[in-house]
Amino acid sequence: MGKRRRVAERRKTKQPAMLGGMIAVVVAGGAFGAYSLYGSGAAAEGRTSATADHKAVKTGPLSASEVRTTAAAFLTAWQSGDVAKAAAATDDSAAATTVLTGYGKDAHITGVTLTSGERSGALVPFSVKATVTYKGKSKPLAYESKLTVVRRAKDGVPLVGWKPSVVHPDLQDGDRLVTGDSGTPPVTALDRDGGELTTATYPSLGTVLDGLREKYGKTAGGKAGIELRVVRKAAKKGAQKTPDKTLLTLSKGTPGTVHTTLSPTLQADAERRVAAKAKASVVVLRPSTGEILAVANSSHGFNTAFQGSLAPGSTMKVITASLLFDKGLASADEKHPCPKTATYGGWKFHNDDDFEIKNGTFKASFARSCNTAFITQAKKLENDDLTKQAQQVFGLGMNNWAIGVPSFDGSVPVQSAAQMAASLMGQGGVRMNPLNMASVAATVQAGTFHQPYLVSPTVDHRTLATASRTMSASTLSQLREVMQYTAAYGTAAEAMSGLGPNYGAKTGSAEVDGQDKPNGWFTAWKGDLAAAGVVQQGGHGGDTAGPIVAALLKAGS
Repeated sequence: MGKRRRVAERRKTKQPAMLGGMIAVVVAGGAFGAYSLYGSGAAAEGRTSATADHKAVKTGPLSASEVRTTAAAFLTAWQSGDVAKAAAATDDSAAATTVLTGYGKDAHITGVTLTSGERSGALVPFSVKATVTYKGKSKPLAYESKLTVVRRAKDGVPLVGWKPSVVHPDLQDGDRLVTGDSGTPPVTALDRDGGELTTATYPSLGTVLDGLREKYGKTAGGKAGIELRVVRKAAKKGAQKTPDKTLLTLSKGTPGTVHTTLSPTLQADAERRVAAKAKASVVVLRPSTGEILAVANSSHGFNTAFQGSLAPGSTMKVITASLLFDKGLASADEKHPCPKTATYGGWKFHNDDDFEIKNGTFKASFARSCNTAFITQAKKLENDDLTKQAQQVFGLGMNNWAIGVPSFDGSVPVQSAAQMAASLMGQGGVRMNPLNMASVAATVQAGTFHQPYLVSPTVDHRTLATASRTMSASTLSQLREVMQYTAAYGTAAEAMSGLGPNYGAKTGSAEVDGQDKPNGWFTAWKGDLAAAGVVQQGGHGGDTAGPIVAALLKAGS
């Protein structure tokens, strides 16, 4: 599939003066007093009229004065408690009114002081200091946020571009800030050896710990405290709700205890390795049981490893290969076509650098990640074949995993024509995350699907998902063979060097619109360990995610 690039023009503007100091100082100094949201200030700068009753809409980049004035108007009104005026300074006054009203009424935040930082174009950072008070308990609150000034299309007036994150960076659409009895008691999460799991030791576990509290707080024996927290919006039907997040504890509750399957040594190693990349995620499993031994993300605000929804690229070929083996459309050691290009459904599919393998086996095509070796078989498949294989053999895409915290179970929708063909190589509508792809490798190693889990099902007597069928002995043997060959001689060989012979791997890269580089994927097993990782905008999986996954397999052996 060819890359599509978008090129955006960038206009250079003169470096503006810094907007700094307390907002109260800005007002006292007259910077805001010289302008008016409704009078002759920022709006007036957009006038180019030749007559008194005619106004032309101003377009183009915002001036330093427009950004400075608009930011000052919003922050001053917010600081003074004038919700109506602050909301009117945004491009969505209704939504802003709701969040700003809740800031005082539901979150019980008072004494707000806002200090602006150095402006960068239309973006103005600022710090917030305030006090949270509830039932006689008070604590100071401090955090950093930012706003962006935009020009309203209909009249050119500069306004604050409204996002809930302007008020607090952890707020998303539909979320609320609430101070009160926590409702859900805190929990102390323990690793498999009984050690406490904290974000101080394991920085990327924040979302996992939030999820454990959401799931087990009321049953783990703890007592609720008083907190300021982000109450997340309700999830769509069939989706798992993102856990609420505690921002400030006014009085501590008594925590309950939750035991997890995480390995302290592997978790620490995973944290360290993903931290070297801007956007990397990894999961390590035990194939024989499904126990999750490590989960780490270099970006801590969202758990991509468990909840990400990304095209998995050629790592999906593990599932597709099992389908072709089942249907007798490929055999590991028999000749299989790998032309430079293949056309299906009106799309022309390419191999990397348009390579071809003449008179090669399917094993050679799999090891080199030949796209056309799979596309040439599309015409012999039904539209729902890949979907059924993913669901029935690998336990994916049925939204029924119960790992102990929120997770996305993968998606392989039924598609047709070119999109169906693209799905065979992990593009089209296929969506996965490292948890899903680690489970795929684990299923190959173990010979059957074991639903991954972070908390033992014996804790709450929940039922784990199962697969409705297993691969035939012939399919399983061939799938292990092609993955072992890839780890030894194919695109995964460099990363997996020295880890054989009981191992297997598959690399992948997935193109994403708007990205210069594809996402790099890698899934593998060694002994009774399986792992998968993704480095977003990393390039080839063997070079980016591969070293992370291989190092963790080696460390856990």
